[in-house]
Amino acid sequence: MKEFFNIMGKYFANYKKYIAGALLVNIISAILNVASFTAIIPILQILFQVDTTVYDFIPWDEGDFKDTAMNNVYYYSQVLIEQYGPSTTMLMLGLVLSFLTLLKTSAYFGGSALIMPLRTGVVRDIRCDIYRKILSLPLSFFSEERKGDILTRVTTDVNEIDGSITNSLDTLIKNPILIIVYIGTLLYISWQLTLFTLLVVPVLAFAIGKIGKSLKANSILQQTKLSDSISQIEETLGGLRIIKAFIAEQKMQDRFERVNNEFRDIANRVAIRQSAAHPVSEFLGTVMIVIVLWFGGYLIFSGNSSIDASMFIYYLIVLYTTLQPLKDISKAGYAVQKGLASMERVNKILSAQNNIKEVASPKNIEGLNDSIVLKNVCFQYENSDREVLHDINITVKKGQTIALVGQSGSGKSTLVDLVPRYHDITAGELLIDGINVKDLSIHSLRSLIGNVNQEAILFNDTVFNNIAFGVENATQEQVEAAARIANAHDFIMEMENGYQTNIGDRGCRLSGGQRQRISIARAILKNPPILILDEATSALDTESERLVQDALEKLMSSRTTIAIAHRLSTIKHANIIYVLHEGKIVEQGTHEELIAKGGYYKKLNDMQSL
Repeated sequence: MKEFFNIMGKYFANYKKYIAGALLVNIISAILNVASFTAIIPILQILFQVDTTVYDFIPWDEGDFKDTAMNNVYYYSQVLIEQYGPSTTMLMLGLVLSFLTLLKTSAYFGGSALIMPLRTGVVRDIRCDIYRKILSLPLSFFSEERKGDILTRVTTDVNEIDGSITNSLDTLIKNPILIIVYIGTLLYISWQLTLFTLLVVPVLAFAIGKIGKSLKANSILQQTKLSDSISQIEETLGGLRIIKAFIAEQKMQDRFERVNNEFRDIANRVAIRQSAAHPVSEFLGTVMIVIVLWFGGYLIFSGNSSIDASMFIYYLIVLYTTLQPLKDISKAGYAVQKGLASMERVNKILSAQNNIKEVASPKNIEGLNDSIVLKNVCFQYENSDREVLHDINITVKKGQTIALVGQSGSGKSTLVDLVPRYHDITAGELLIDGINVKDLSIHSLRSLIGNVNQEAILFNDTVFNNIAFGVENATQEQVEAAARIANAHDFIMEMENGYQTNIGDRGCRLSGGQRQRISIARAILKNPPILILDEATSALDTESERLVQDALEKLMSSRTTIAIAHRLSTIKHANIIYVLHEGKIVEQGTHEELIAKGGYYKKLNDMQSL
């Protein structure tokens, strides 16, 4: 339970008033529950003639309260029998029992109702925290995690927390109160018998604890196997064309079935252990009742007990009633152990460290006035011994266009990711207008930058909302103006609902060239002073490339641009071209200067000219 409250405590803290209200109402419910059992005693004691003693009224302030209370209950029962007869008295006692039960069940319902905002609120808070954390984490975190595993944690693991932990909250709050009140009642009736009874409880707790520990370990493994299967489904959906092209359907099917069978085997073990909760607690509870019957009978027959036969029956009723909350707590214990396995997996995201941090008092920057300078910049990924970039020196003056070229894996995309601080450099300095980017507000820094990537990243929304993404209160006229500059207005107007047409998942209803022009329109509307182009035309056909290149030229005019290109024809007019090879700048100059050098750039150009 300590681990449970360590992980979940911060979420419960937001709902203190609901927890306090539930505790209070459940205490009332437990007291009413015990009180309702009291109505059974006179029925056993007098109506069925178990006891023929004639009782006299004793003032409440005389003698032991327990003895006085029981005596006066018997006294009033005798008075009722004498006045109204046994049958009517039975009805009156039944009505008292019904009224007490009504109060008890109303309090029970009130306690459960007060827990509902806590249950639903905690799950909502966990989901919000995970999503907020995903948005705040650096890109490096996701390069080390499988997308399917993250999706499993956000969906299946959170659902498991909801089903296992939050569903158990009512039991975990209510049942300890019931047990305390019941045991207090049992001690009040007979402390000798109760102390003897409590000797059995550690055996019950030990048996349940052993099963619970193994359940948690297997639950973690179960969720891991589920992540594997979801990851494979996600990979299959993304690579279905390749799977069919290489006739690899059976290979993928066998791979999925192997993972799925492993998940089934683990799920079986978890289910079997979880199903053991009820029979184990039922058996141990019955053993406890048998032992108590034997010991209670021994005390009564030997004359060493302060309770009589009817009180002993009442004691057994309360004791048996105590078993149910004990069983419920044991089931909740299993559920919590299972849920904690999911919470630990979710906590891996929630506790992940974000190394991209702002200084205590970051500076704001409104625009680019002079230059972007990379001075002796080095970079390597966390948990890696290899430097991706080494001793990079680049200066980009305001209004200039520079280009980065080189083979795949030379570090071009990593280099441009350093400018908006998607990663932090490991050595050197990156300055904008002489200010280190680490001293700038991340929001103001990224507000300066617009991106157009090789893969146009669009959302399952309307054309209008995709273009206006990230720009508050954009008007229809502004969106249309951006689309016209990006050569996108004409094809948008040919769609069934124009700018209000939904483009589908990742823009699947559009061609590659159309998707790219929508992303260019989005960058135009943002109107950033710094533009990063990451191979924006490399995946397009000739006609689409011409339209996109024309749109890019309009976008690049009067902006400071850093362009990554595989097709050297698209960056011939760049002010400076930097050639990267294995993380180092090996050449730099204009297109003509680099051709004249006859080095690495000329080889790339000659290969593309063939």
